[in-house]
This record gives sequence, structure tokens and C-alpha cells, in this order.
Amino acid sequence: MWQALRDELHPQGLELVTVGLDALGADGCRGFIEAAEPTHPALIDQHHVLANAFGVVNIPQAIWIDEQGMIVRPPEAAPAPPKDDPGISMDLPPELPERMQAMMAEAVKIPNNSQDYHAALRDWVANGADSQFALSPDEVVERSRPRDANISKGHAHFEMATALEMDGRHDEAIPHFQQAHKLVPDSWTFRRQAWSLEPVGDGPLARFWQGPNPENPDDWPYEGDWLSDIRASGAENYSETMKP
Repeated sequence: MWQALRDELHPQGLELVTVGLDALGADGCRGFIEAAEPTHPALIDQHHVLANAFGVVNIPQAIWIDEQGMIVRPPEAAPAPPKDDPGISMDLPPELPERMQAMMAEAVKIPNNSQDYHAALRDWVANGADSQFALSPDEVVERSRPRDANISKGHAHFEMATALEMDGRHDEAIPHFQQAHKLVPDSWTFRRQAWSLEPVGDGPLARFWQGPNPENPDDWPYEGDWLSDIRASGAENYSETMKP
């Protein structure tokens, strides 16, 4: 879907760069990148440097950068372009575990303003700085997420956790993930990264389980999990609606 949008707008000067945030690196992202067969740059960020530098707190989020390297829109929800057959089918296979069915039921409640978002993107590509959706530097700063000492500490804990994880020291990484979650509570990327490193089962859905193993629920090391947290916050609040 993103590839088609890139092919449409690339002749007008747009380049799309996708970044996978995953401490497992190629082991975590390669299959998705190869399945998409992108012709645009597709990067992997094991340490979530992008999230640290730009304030990314969820996926998918996008940043608009102009030809001069200036940010004209800070990170915001960037829904994928709609398919020819819009919507997510709820005709799930009966063998899908009950938890995964419940997660899909919550996922379809997440607001999707993809048509408005991509209309705005096309307007910016066509009109550049004259687009009503291109923000001034002051507006970009105003909309960017402030960072206090706690958030900085949270990012430091997360960086330590990913370094330990990459070094094969999973048990030592967990306390640092826990601190990152506590200090940067609005970061779904921090939470989802840690949860995905506690897979359940061996199949393709193992890392998407992101919650306690029903066979050993007391072994779950985190206060929240994807299903519990999205139910607590409300699916309608999972991603911020794009503001003009």
C-alpha cells in the first residue's frame, strides 16, 4: 500500500523512507520488508534512535521533511493508504486463539482517517511550502513533544534495555524496559517492543501475542499488555487524529 503511494508521488519529488523499530533488527523486520518488496529506502532501527530524535511514540507515525531538510510536520499518526477493498474483515479463522481475536476486535475500533491524511500529503507534495498542511518552524516546535528529565531517563533506560537484549542478556534488559515504560508512559513503541520480546508459541503470531502466556500468566514481567492497555485507554485514543 505504501509502495503504491510512493510510486504515485515519486515523480513529483516525494521520497518515502520506512523505518522498522525493532531490537531484533533484521531478524524481526526482514520478513515484512521482503514481503513488501519496496523500491524506496527501508531501514531498521534497533535502538529506536528515530523515536529518540523525533519523538515517535507509536506506529505507524510519519514525519514530513522538505527539500531543505526542515521538518514541516512532526510525528503524527500516518495510516496506510486504503486498499481497493477498505476495512478489516472480521471473518477470522476459527482456529485463531481467543486472545488474537479479541486483539483484532480492538484494532478495528482504532480510528482511521487515512483518506484525510493522504489528501493532505498529496496537497503538500503538489504545493510545497504553500500547502495549508505545511507548518511553520514555530508551529512544528509547538506541536512537538516536550522532553523533561524523566522522559530523558526513560529513553536512556530503553537504550540500555535494547543493548542488553542485543547482547543476549534478556533477563537483565527487563528492569530497564520496565523503567522506560514508567518514565515514558505515552510511548506505545517502548511497550510493544518489550512485550514482543516475550513471545508465546512458535508461529508467525508469537511476537504479536504481547501479553501473558495463559499457561504461565504469573511469569509475565510487565504491568500492562497490549490488550489490557488498549481496553483501559480506549481504542479511540490509541493514535492521535491528524490536525490540519
